[in-house]
Amino acid sequence: MQKLDRIYIGGEWVSPTGGQSIDVVNPATEEACAVLSLGSGADVDVAVASARKAFVSFSQTSREERLELLGKVIAGYQARMGDLAAAITTEMGAPKWLAASGHAGSGLGHLMTAAKVLETYEFEEQRGTTHISKEAIGVCGFITPWNWPMNQIGCKLAPALATGCTVVWKPSEVSPLSADILMEILHDAGVPAGVVNMVHGDGPTVGGAIAAHEGIDMVSFTGSTRAGVMVAQAAAPTVKRVTQELGGKSANIIMDDLDDEAFAKAVAGGMQSMTMNSGQNCNAPSRMLVPEHRMDAAIKVAASAAEAVQVADPTSDGMGMGTVVSEIQYNRIQSLIEKGLEEGATLAAGGLGRPEHLNRGFYVRPTVFGNVNNEMTIAREEIFGPVLCILPYVDEEDAVSIANDTIYGLSGYISGSNSEGVKRVAGQIRAGMVHVNGAPTDINAPFGGYKRSGNGREWSLEGFEDYLETKAVMGVDWS
Repeated sequence: MQKLDRIYIGGEWVSPTGGQSIDVVNPATEEACAVLSLGSGADVDVAVASARKAFVSFSQTSREERLELLGKVIAGYQARMGDLAAAITTEMGAPKWLAASGHAGSGLGHLMTAAKVLETYEFEEQRGTTHISKEAIGVCGFITPWNWPMNQIGCKLAPALATGCTVVWKPSEVSPLSADILMEILHDAGVPAGVVNMVHGDGPTVGGAIAAHEGIDMVSFTGSTRAGVMVAQAAAPTVKRVTQELGGKSANIIMDDLDDEAFAKAVAGGMQSMTMNSGQNCNAPSRMLVPEHRMDAAIKVAASAAEAVQVADPTSDGMGMGTVVSEIQYNRIQSLIEKGLEEGATLAAGGLGRPEHLNRGFYVRPTVFGNVNNEMTIAREEIFGPVLCILPYVDEEDAVSIANDTIYGLSGYISGSNSEGVKRVAGQIRAGMVHVNGAPTDINAPFGGYKRSGNGREWSLEGFEDYLETKAVMGVDWS
């Protein structure tokens, strides 16, 4: 069993002062795979002091110096991709294929994208006699989740380093194995002391201290909407910038202009996407909207797709689905499946309990509910598991109304054969992202949502600019 009894402050591994330890549980075995020592608010104070000291010099580094540093980090990351993938499989139950290509690969993608943006980004411009510059915002506090551990730190850390910011980071206590490896990568790459600091701990203690700290200039949080509200409240007295990527209950509109073959393909693809990462994706297309006269056909196709999914030990070979992350998560999903049954939705596949061939581990059966209405609990709450809800609509106007009838606005999905119709519907969806006809997420596009799905944008150019302040010096021509 691993012993994670270090945090990283000021360029050194040091012992945390929290005085408490917790087990890190492998969700496939339900057994502890590591013991994690937790940090404290006092550790955050030391980390912030280190980051503020480092900011003085790091914020003044040149574009070329930061590009060189990012290059070293990228090389180190590439060398340890296998270690990261193995850690992610152990700590959160992601199958090997997904841990390698999706999880570890996404962190690398964000590092490379930030370096590309940095190469040509214009930090200065002259408007008449006013000089306008974009400067590093300062010390950034990062609070990241367990569901995509390298993706969620990668899309924050990469632009922070690229713009000259310094960092105090709290990774999820559920997924600390990969976090420690990333800090080793950064240390070995020669990231200057104090530029990136990591404090393990729980949300209320370490996360709360980061959000409220007077010495932190910006907080970037990814997690549940409930926790995001608490972060924003803690940050408000210091009027720091707060960016958040929160929950979602995204609609997947299957339009009636599709022929039977294309309709079946869209429905099956929508169900299959709900099993990616065991459904633990904030942008999952969890509400599928189909024409009411095609509900029976949609249920049949989705059920067949769900039953075809192989649920297996995440360490096995193949393209199957692994576990959900924890007993808490498993029990929440089970309670919401039970709620769907109580409220009268049609269970077409899956349901309560583990798949029959598995007797331990936090495995959830890929589940399909048909004949769902938008007032049911399963249509309102983020389930965060491999559970699809299929809702009927009458016409295009009704589909848009149902899609927007949610407190969330992270993503939307549309499948249709008429490009004008697709564009018309996409323009009415109140969400930060819309995927058309199965288009994948684009790492070069902004990622983020409307309403209670968060504020600010991550990824690529828009994510880069969240780490900058704008200064206007008037009366001087610096050109």
